[in-house]
Amino acid sequence: MAEKLIIFDTTLRDGEQSPGASMTKEEKRRIARQLERMRVDVIEAGFAASSEGDFQAVHAIAGEVKESIVCSLARANERDISRAAEALRPAGRFRIHTFIATSALHMEKKLRMSPEQVYEQARQAVRLARRFTDDVEFSPEDGSRSDMDFLCRVLEGVIDEGATTINVPDTVGYAVPEGYAALIRELRERIPNSDRAVFSVHCHDDLGLAVANSLAAVKSGGARQIECAVNGLGERAGNTALEEVVMALKTRRDYFGLDVGIDASQIVATSQMVSEITGFAVQPNKAIVGANAFAHASGIHQDGVLKARDTYEIMRAQDVGWSANKIVLGKLSGRTAFKQRLSELGVAIESDAELNAAFVRFKALADREAVISDDALVGLVR
Repeated sequence: MAEKLIIFDTTLRDGEQSPGASMTKEEKRRIARQLERMRVDVIEAGFAASSEGDFQAVHAIAGEVKESIVCSLARANERDISRAAEALRPAGRFRIHTFIATSALHMEKKLRMSPEQVYEQARQAVRLARRFTDDVEFSPEDGSRSDMDFLCRVLEGVIDEGATTINVPDTVGYAVPEGYAALIRELRERIPNSDRAVFSVHCHDDLGLAVANSLAAVKSGGARQIECAVNGLGERAGNTALEEVVMALKTRRDYFGLDVGIDASQIVATSQMVSEITGFAVQPNKAIVGANAFAHASGIHQDGVLKARDTYEIMRAQDVGWSANKIVLGKLSGRTAFKQRLSELGVAIESDAELNAAFVRFKALADREAVISDDALVGLVR
């Protein structure tokens, strides 16, 4: 049996950090229920200490979600961790995710703390979180830009304190796939107690590499959890897109050799719910969930797909929740697709000559109009 990759969804926490994507408690509850329906392993419900509203949302979700692990983010201090634990108390299974920055830049400019102070605070935070739960995740913020020796020391320390998941964030989207995979691999090899924790990745898309970095870290680095968000929602350019990593792992299971527990047939419904609630439209050519992801406009592609779907589709539209793929008739379409659509509309073609004449009229119309209605198609023949 193949190993399972853990899908950790942060739509409700990091996703909400997209400017303008704020959600109400009820909206978060709706999304959390849908994430559970999709069988997400871990739902990061929010940052309980950040506001009373977020506390209440995490608390409500913790009381409703039964199958997924519910998680709250917490800075590496007593107030945040205690607040997270209080919000998560109703959950059957919950995780506290605590973090502190470890890069020289962040420690000096943002935290104004010495490396030794950061090291001690990281250990203390995990020690405190373990009072509330055995499921503790630790993240060294800006991990991809941290000194390797210091990063190893911090992560060894927090694992000693009981951290069960080690998440190494590419907080500013600086990493590239080969280097990020090597980072995760080196950490796992150098840290003596690394076998006591699951290694996780959290990538941002500032260079458009979040999905590539996450998958490289899984394949070559040995990470076994990916943190991601529906529609790639998140701070700045966004997070790793859940739908993309899930379908990459499912479609190329021959390459990755890992199982994911996600019910992929719920992906489109989840994407559409998140888009509706946040007001963030999904671009038409977005992989998996974009309106054009399974649409074919080229005559060559249409001809192939109508003869055998897998000539131009590596996934079935239905597998991710679309009702079907789409053949879009336009100026690039050929006779095969034109004839097929007429047949679907119940229009009988008496002869090749009649088809050819109607097709000529169709091409002339398609040069003038980008969208051709079914009524207009029928009118070309009758």
